[in-house]
Amino acid sequence: MAHTRDSFLADLRVGKPEALTEAVSQHSQALMRGALGRGFSWADAEELVQETFVTFLEAVKRFEGRSSLRTFLFGILYRKAMERGRKRSRELATDPVDHIFESRCQGPGGHWSSPPKGPDEEVLSREAAGLIEACMEDLSEDQRTAFHLKEVDRIETAELCNIMDVSATHLRVLLFRARNKLRECLEKKWENK
Repeated sequence: MAHTRDSFLADLRVGKPEALTEAVSQHSQALMRGALGRGFSWADAEELVQETFVTFLEAVKRFEGRSSLRTFLFGILYRKAMERGRKRSRELATDPVDHIFESRCQGPGGHWSSPPKGPDEEVLSREAAGLIEACMEDLSEDQRTAFHLKEVDRIETAELCNIMDVSATHLRVLLFRARNKLRECLEKKWENK
């Protein structure tokens, strides 16, 4: 579909199905990766992405186009994820076996997203992942989000500042503190093994 950015935004604002379909197809995979990277299960990540688009449809008339559509959508996703995180922290934790199973069987039709590893490799991988996950829990919500979006999702600094609504200086401070805390925590945990 050939159109200018302004005409695309105008089409989105009036709810043209073609523009909405294009926005969903262009951004849903990146949003899904962002949701999964925040630690949501496959099903919860799908719901979060759907909620993001529902909120976007409600807010599209107010979208002025000062940021990219991707940045706007990630901002919505970030806020929705924070809301869910607060709600999830108040609820009872699920069985860890369920989480492990969901993280392994995320492919279409319930197939393995990656085949099982050998016992030694699996133990070492679980140990390392457990240590990293435990250390990530020690980070503040903003540090954890900034670190994940920057290092895992590889979102550019300017876009990340827009998503998190922080200055570049504040983002550098968040990332510096997150990296230092993770490094110190991992060093301590490996020493105690």
